[in-house]
Amino acid sequence: MIVCKNLSKSYGEHCALHDLNLEQEAGDAFGFLDPNGAGKSTTIRILATLQEPSGGDAWVGGFSVTSEADAVREVLGYMPDQFGLYEGMRCWEYLEFYAAAYRVPAQRWKGLIDEVLELTDLTVKKQAFTETLSTGMRQRLCLAKTLLHDPKVLVLDEPASGLDPRARIELKLLLKELSRMGKTLLVSSHILPELADFCNKVGIIEGGRLLASGSVDNILAQASRDRYRLRIRVLQKANEARAVIEQSLQA
Repeated sequence: MIVCKNLSKSYGEHCALHDLNLEQEAGDAFGFLDPNGAGKSTTIRILATLQEPSGGDAWVGGFSVTSEADAVREVLGYMPDQFGLYEGMRCWEYLEFYAAAYRVPAQRWKGLIDEVLELTDLTVKKQAFTETLSTGMRQRLCLAKTLLHDPKVLVLDEPASGLDPRARIELKLLLKELSRMGKTLLVSSHILPELADFCNKVGIIEGGRLLASGSVDNILAQASRDRYRLRIRVLQKANEARAVIEQSLQA
């Protein structure tokens, strides 16, 4: 469902993405892991047809992002890492606005809005104004908006950013449900264990280059082999310190 071949992007003399080759099959939940500025957001913006690559090409749902952008947008749901909500609008009005923008037939709006509100557990907030929502609810409303045109592929850029632990858990459960529904997911994060909870594949990108890609188990095994050794010296209570460290390693 997502294919990148020799995908590159340069900003003047700076090359943000170097010959990225990546293939994601239908139904995959793919975690994109990187430090800030490593090329992940550039890749996502290219897949969302918001930027043109400097070289190579990418396909989403079989459509080229460089020559078939309109077709890509019909099958793709994109949730950016930062987004704004229009104040003074109730949640259903916000979703109705985007249903119109996605060219969903007006006769389907009411039923569709109710469906995405139920899926994202926001039914009780249907009449609430967007500015009254918590951060977690705002994230879920943005995701509800992203689902309105029933996209086959979801590209979510840092969807858990800024969320408290409970909201993160709720979001992960929702992403698992979307995966079970057959959606193809590409989700970015800085934290590998967070992606491992619901992704079956992971890619690690740094300096604009894909360093590793594969199943979660393989990536975690590789990461465990590459662990650093630390020498710790304590001034007192050595046995208690040892017990604390051993307990944390078993957690």
